[in-house]
Amino acid sequence: MKKIMLLGSGELGKEFVIAAQRLGQYVIACDAYAGAPAMQVADEAEVFPMLDGDALERVVEKHRPDIIVPEIEAIRTERLYAFEQEGIQVVPSARAVNFTMNRKAIRDLAAKELGLKTAKYFYAKTFDELKEAAAEIGYPCVVKPLMSSSGKGQSVVKTPDDLQHAWEYGIGGSRGDIKELIIEEFVRFDSEITLLTVTQKDGPTLFCPPIGHVQKGGDYRESFQPAHIAPDHLREAERMADKVTRALTGAGIWGVEFFLSHENGVYFSELSPRPHDTGMVTLAGTQNLNEFELHLRAVLGLPLPPVQQLRIGASAVILSPIASQEPPRYRGLEHVTAVANADLRIFGKPTTRVNRRMGVVVCNGPLDGDLDALRDECKALAAKVEVY
Repeated sequence: MKKIMLLGSGELGKEFVIAAQRLGQYVIACDAYAGAPAMQVADEAEVFPMLDGDALERVVEKHRPDIIVPEIEAIRTERLYAFEQEGIQVVPSARAVNFTMNRKAIRDLAAKELGLKTAKYFYAKTFDELKEAAAEIGYPCVVKPLMSSSGKGQSVVKTPDDLQHAWEYGIGGSRGDIKELIIEEFVRFDSEITLLTVTQKDGPTLFCPPIGHVQKGGDYRESFQPAHIAPDHLREAERMADKVTRALTGAGIWGVEFFLSHENGVYFSELSPRPHDTGMVTLAGTQNLNEFELHLRAVLGLPLPPVQQLRIGASAVILSPIASQEPPRYRGLEHVTAVANADLRIFGKPTTRVNRRMGVVVCNGPLDGDLDALRDECKALAAKVEVY
């Protein structure tokens, strides 16, 4: 049995803890607030600000975990190097977490060091630098914080008149103490995918069937598997994913995102060194192992079989229309539970805010089934679940 410390305890962390418990592991779930989803299924819980490096060191010293698994971006990632030197396994590695928690580090690695095709980009620490970068790239362009999650602070700038709002929204949506923006060329893509990539301590890199997804305001709303992608584009995406994960080092699952253009090919977009929200579609039984089981087994160094697609799948999120500090209630669950090929997860978040992700509906179908029809069915079922 390994003692695992989870840094960040949201819905993805909750599913990871469930996978860990099923294999007899011991988990300490940490987050900045009590009652976070993963805490509800973990062996122990700790509440402290993830950006407080001294608090993080105290909790690590108290529990002496074998493995540290970061689940969120806003943590004091530079402290992870010291933990790793002390013999604690950091997932996937301290290097990987430090690079990928900051869009500047990962973008420069991908574009400048590894030569992957990305959108043209600049950085801005001031509003004047933002104006200069936008003028150089042209309109429309995309503005994002260097550190954020779930699309917070991200906007599409269509004209110079939009820049002031983009600056304020981007800085306001920044997580942590990094107040800098990245300005990107607006890539005219036909679709975007997540390629779940599994690196192992001993064994080949594995790829899950590609996952298509739809975002709104930079945040995931639905995903589906397998996404349609030309074979040569899939090979190129796998080549890029293998190259960047090897450079970052470590074992675990990575959510590698790509833009696909029929005209211009495959563009590397972003990378997360952990289970990906769009990968919740794998909870529909689309694969022989879902993304959380793959992550846990890779982290533990257990051998993995080839990933097999068993069914087609779709996921659609359940959003809160309200903001409240009271525990949320739900109605309409029976519409989902009555359907043979559908299931749902209510995450157990203790409070609500408008458009907060509170749950997900997942649906599956036969491999030769109609994926578009399945997506429509899944979205319709999710719309029947009400948060109040």
